[in-house]
Order: sequence, then C-alpha cells, then structure tokens
Amino acid sequence: MNQPVMTINELLALGRNFFKPAVLTELGLLVACLGLAWLLVRLIQPRLASQQLKHSVLFGHHVVDGALFPGLALLLALGAKRLLPWLELSPALFKLALPVLMSLLVIRLTARVLRAALPEANWVKVVERSVSWMAWGASVLWITGLLPEILDEMESIRWKIGASQVSLRALLEGGLTAVLVMMLALWLSAVIEARLLRDVTSDLSLRKIGVNITRALLLFAGLLFALSAAGIDLTALSVLGGGLGVGIGLGMQKLAANYVSGFVILAERSLRIGDMVRVDNFEGRISDIKTRYTVIRALGGREAVVPNETLITTRVENLSLTDPRVLLSTVVQVAYGSDVESLMPLMVERVLQVPRVLADPAPSVQLSNFAADGLELTVLFWIADPENGQGGPRSDVNLALLRLLNERGVEIPFPQRVVRSVQG
Repeated sequence: MNQPVMTINELLALGRNFFKPAVLTELGLLVACLGLAWLLVRLIQPRLASQQLKHSVLFGHHVVDGALFPGLALLLALGAKRLLPWLELSPALFKLALPVLMSLLVIRLTARVLRAALPEANWVKVVERSVSWMAWGASVLWITGLLPEILDEMESIRWKIGASQVSLRALLEGGLTAVLVMMLALWLSAVIEARLLRDVTSDLSLRKIGVNITRALLLFAGLLFALSAAGIDLTALSVLGGGLGVGIGLGMQKLAANYVSGFVILAERSLRIGDMVRVDNFEGRISDIKTRYTVIRALGGREAVVPNETLITTRVENLSLTDPRVLLSTVVQVAYGSDVESLMPLMVERVLQVPRVLADPAPSVQLSNFAADGLELTVLFWIADPENGQGGPRSDVNLALLRLLNERGVEIPFPQRVVRSVQG
C-alpha cells in the first residue's frame, strides 16, 4: 500500500508545482525548445523536392509531419531540463512534456517509416493507430508513476521455455525490440532503394532484387536480436528450427520455388519491369516483379498475377527483350485491272506519313494473293512503342490507304458471286 500512496503524493506535489511562479520559466524554456526545433526543420525542409518529402522519414509536407521535429524538440527539452538545477528550479512541466514528446516521436517515426516502405499496404493505418494508443498509454503510465510498478509485476510473471526462464516483461521488451528493428529494417531498405541503388544503377530489376535481399537479411537479423533480447536461448531453437524447416520445406515447395524463381528472374534480367510480354495468350506490360509473383498489366487495363515459377518453366514471349520494334501488317484488295506497280510506291509514301510508323525499317507493300474478288495487297510496317497499343497505328494506316485509293479512283471490290441458271 505504500507505493500507491507515494505515487499519489508525487502527483499531488507535481500538481502543486504547476501553480508556482517558477512554472512560467519552464514554460518559456519549453516554448523556446519547440520554437527552435520548428525553425531548424523549417530551414532544412525547403531544400528537399516534393517527391523526396513524400518518401522522407525525417520530413513531411508540413513541419510537424516528420520525425525530425519531435526528435529535435525532445533533445532540446532534455538539454533544457539539465539547466533547471542551475536555475534552482524543480522540473514540473518538463515531467509532462518529455513523455509527450517521446510518444510523438515514436508515432511519427512509425507512421513515416511504414508509409515510405509500404505505401500501398492497407494495414498500415491499423498499425499506426495501434502504436499511437500504446505510445500515449505508456506516457500516461510514465507520468503517473505506475509504469515501474507494472513492469515489476510483469517481471514476476514467468514460465519455462526449454531450459530458459522467460518473464512477461522480457517478452514485451523483446516484442518492442522486434518492432523497432523491423522499423529500422524497413527504413534502411527504403533508403537503399531510393538513394544508393538509384545512383549505382538505373535498372529497376537490379534495384528490386537489392532491396528484397537487404530487407530479408535485416528482418532476419532483427528477429534473432529480438529473440535474444527476450531472453530466449537461440541454441535451444536449433533442433526445433531444423525439424520445422524440413516440414515447412516439404509443405511449401511451390511457394519456395516461386520465391527462388523471382530472384532468378531479377538476377538474369530476362524479364524486366516495363517489358511487353505474352504469357499463356495474355499480353501486357510487366508493372511489378514481386518475390513470389509478377504483375502483368494489359493495354486494356486488366491485370494478371503470374507465379514466378510459371515464367521460369513455361514459354514466355518477350516483345521488348532485344528490340522494342514490332512488325504490323494490314491487307487491302483492289480490283483486277488496277495499276498496282505505280500504286504500291504511293502506298509506301502514305504509310510513312503516319506518326508512329518507323522509317527504318521502311514500310513495304507486297502483292500477296490473287483473291477471288481482287488483287490482295499486304502492307507491312514497324512501330517502336507496342506498349502504347497496336490498334491505333493500324487504324491510322488503314485510313491513310483509304484516302489514297479514293483520291486515285482505285476500286475496292465487293464480294462477287456468279449465279448461272440452267433451263431444262
């Protein structure tokens, strides 16, 4: 009963300190710390571009959005608190301000790291909200003095895992350590992708495999560190981990094959982000290569999720691997008796005037067939941007040929059928 009474007495003493004139000096120091932190962030932030601010952890679109402002404010407040004994003042306002700034730093750091590393994940907001509640709850327990007592009670709750004794407090601290290491891993992988790899190479595939490997290694190291911080003997998990690994390996062969295939695709660069491919009669552009699957987006807007193992073991047509140029063709018929020898060069000239048609290789016109209704001419031409669609240039070529035939008075024959009547 003595500890709660002491806590209540401390809270009453803290409340009485708020009505002393000295609290105005603390308020002035705290406002000065916040103002200086705001000024420093304000001076540094305009040097970053809008795209950098979007993916930055330290900064945001506003001064207080990033993690730098609460971090600087916390450091300045800690320094100002050390000046209070020199001014013969007892901290009252700073006992409230420091936990609040610490909670704000944790919340902003978690939010910015998750948004930078996982901008499209739907569960990011749920994690942010959970971290906010836990951070503010810890601040209240810290201010009221109940946090040490709760930690002591959690330390007394123990159970045996193998040959080790693990307490509830150790598990909680290990979990918090794991979350912290995960935040650090996601942050470092985002920084590596945004800065280091972008300067080293412009290939999206190499950047992707570098980020995936870095993130996997950092998260694995963080898991081991968190287990060690929780007091779990890692050597005791070796046998269990080996048996579990064999079981998981047998049960998840396909999943493992997809992951390995993803790294092989990224390393070989046989398929790259932005390539036009055709897989199982589905044609589109590769929009993303994940570790387990590849996303192919068709020109019509449909998306296909293809397992990476399929791309390794089946036939894939890559329209952009060596040469992005694509040969297209269209067929037109003219009536028998037309002067096709003088018409064919004119058709080539008209096709060359179509915007997306390449001059090298040049278009060509061939007399491909003596059809039943007329002479069949096949027009061949090349384009260099198949990712923008193939129907548009083919339609433009057909319109240009139709205008030419109308200008020259060349007849496009209709299907003709001869019916003979035999009278008996």
